[in-house]
Amino acid sequence: MELHNLQPAKGSLKNRKRIGRGVAAGKGRTSGRGHKGYLSRSGSKRRANFEGGQTPLQMRLPKFGFNNRNRVEYYPLNLDHIQMYAEKYNTDTIDEEFLRERRILRKNVRIKILGRGELNSKISVSAHAISSGAKEAIENQGGEVVLLK
Repeated sequence: MELHNLQPAKGSLKNRKRIGRGVAAGKGRTSGRGHKGYLSRSGSKRRANFEGGQTPLQMRLPKFGFNNRNRVEYYPLNLDHIQMYAEKYNTDTIDEEFLRERRILRKNVRIKILGRGELNSKISVSAHAISSGAKEAIENQGGEVVLLK
């Protein structure tokens, strides 16, 4: 077998039916579009949500909710996770860079430290926000908290 001998399998390719080329050609006159009506016209196409004139689903359902453009979302980081990362990676500093290098955080994500769990060691933490209980727990262990902008 050589490149100049290659051919598609017999019967695998079919010639395209040319429409609108006379009645004898097999798709003449209405060109397979039926008689009159919206879909027989050129340039006609239905909307994605068109239901034949029936009120579409998205109009039958009630409107609800609100998305605030100015909302600031934080990645919650609890004390038990901070303790776990400190033990796992043998460090006493947890900051943005540390979390991003280990793919715990994505880019442009703000961090908020929350107070679930316990700390057993002195850890320095930097975050964009912190709860009062978490701040107190970190400082009681002798650690420090740095707030980022």
